[in-house]
Amino acid sequence: MVDKSNARVGVLMGGISPERPISMKSGAAVSRALRARGWTVVDIDVGRDLPAQLLANRVTHAWLALHGPLGEDGCVQGLLEVMRIPYTGSNVRGSAIAMDKIATKRCLHDTGIPMAKDRTWRRGEEFPEGLTFPAMVKTPEGGSTLGIRKVHDAAELESGLLYCLDFAQEVLIEQFIEGYEITVAVLEGTPLPVVKIEPLNEIFDFAAKYEKGKTRYLVPAPIPESVAARAQDYARIAYTVLGLSGVARADFIVDAEGTPWFLEINTLPGMTETSLSPMAAGQVGMSFEDLVERLLHGARCHVPDFAKNK
Repeated sequence: MVDKSNARVGVLMGGISPERPISMKSGAAVSRALRARGWTVVDIDVGRDLPAQLLANRVTHAWLALHGPLGEDGCVQGLLEVMRIPYTGSNVRGSAIAMDKIATKRCLHDTGIPMAKDRTWRRGEEFPEGLTFPAMVKTPEGGSTLGIRKVHDAAELESGLLYCLDFAQEVLIEQFIEGYEITVAVLEGTPLPVVKIEPLNEIFDFAAKYEKGKTRYLVPAPIPESVAARAQDYARIAYTVLGLSGVARADFIVDAEGTPWFLEINTLPGMTETSLSPMAAGQVGMSFEDLVERLLHGARCHVPDFAKNK
């Protein structure tokens, strides 16, 4: 437990990734929730001067509301470990692996979690041949549905791969799974109720995710209990195998046979009052403020302080 009387909580938001606008919204919501509970809060817009900001504001604990590269991928977590500032969310290793869709799939290969067949492509290589269409092309470290395209033929594949190169040098090409999307948040190792996502567009893209009225979210998901239970189990396994902490959210596509196919797991999911993880937490009686405060109490450094022994 964090002692409220001595804590100065830095809510880290913004950053320099393409997901900066979403992070600012998450950070503002978290900051309001903590202040409402009586915490001393400092809003920190993450940039190159982050160490100086943390020192100048005498931050004792960091609440991470960052999304995307240089925030969700272990970089900031490593800095906080060096500075010995306890932080919310997963450690450096778990954050780095979960941020990379390719690394995540390789780590989960022998777990029994259903995952789409895939191959990778790098800049300078010949465009892949012999693929079955439609297919999905994704940047390994993309988030908020950025850097993702559905392609229906070789021409669209080429343009999709070139589009993804704006985000990364390596691209993930996956078998397309027809079905509906669900998501499962895992809080400190326990899966929360399943949320079903019903976008009005064909793909749950950036507009569908963040523009009001583009998507319906149903929780508890109106799906067979057996499907929900399997998805929760797969989410818990992924959370455990990757060594995650705090709250993480796993996304799935459920096919016509009721199989949940794993897509990815997010270690710092959106954290506004209408985001999916708080929505799921609300189904078990946990308010947004409850969730934010609980995650703060779980803040810690994951690497031992070896300097104490010197």
